[in-house]
Amino acid sequence: MKTREECLKEYGSDYLIEKKIEEGELFKVAKGVYSEKKTVPDIAVFSFKYPNAVLTMKSAFFFYGLTDVIPDVCDLATKRDAAKIRDKKVKQYFVDNEFFDEGIEKADYKGYEIQIYSRERLLIELIRYKSKLPFDYYKEIILNYRKLLPKLNIQLIQDYAIDSPKSNKVMEILQMEVF
Repeated sequence: MKTREECLKEYGSDYLIEKKIEEGELFKVAKGVYSEKKTVPDIAVFSFKYPNAVLTMKSAFFFYGLTDVIPDVCDLATKRDAAKIRDKKVKQYFVDNEFFDEGIEKADYKGYEIQIYSRERLLIELIRYKSKLPFDYYKEIILNYRKLLPKLNIQLIQDYAIDSPKSNKVMEILQMEVF
């Protein structure tokens, strides 16, 4: 994928960009985002458009196969002081700056690199947002985490829990519902 500015450097003018689009060599996949592929997954487009954001919550749970519920919007986490993302297809989560970078990983999504929170970090997010999620949805993911437990880094989960906002409550729920 390329930005409009990158396309201008490569092709020289808006006219030549439009000519490439007409010839089917370039496709406009979002405002200011171009690709040589006709279709690009929304998650890849949002990761490209918002490089400082991280895939989280329902979108990440679906990515990791913790649920089969397809999210209707793309959930992205940003630092607390980040600009508001004004896109109806994105749900933005503002995260404390000190906690934001913990657990970020790079992953491949259908040939595109995206930033996503690790499964360990997502477990903490699941617990933090427990009251905002439908009960059945929450239970489905918790049960899937219990099955995954032997493959997860327990120490890392506990470290994230300690560093998270409201850490006492997060630790308590971890002990009662997961471990």
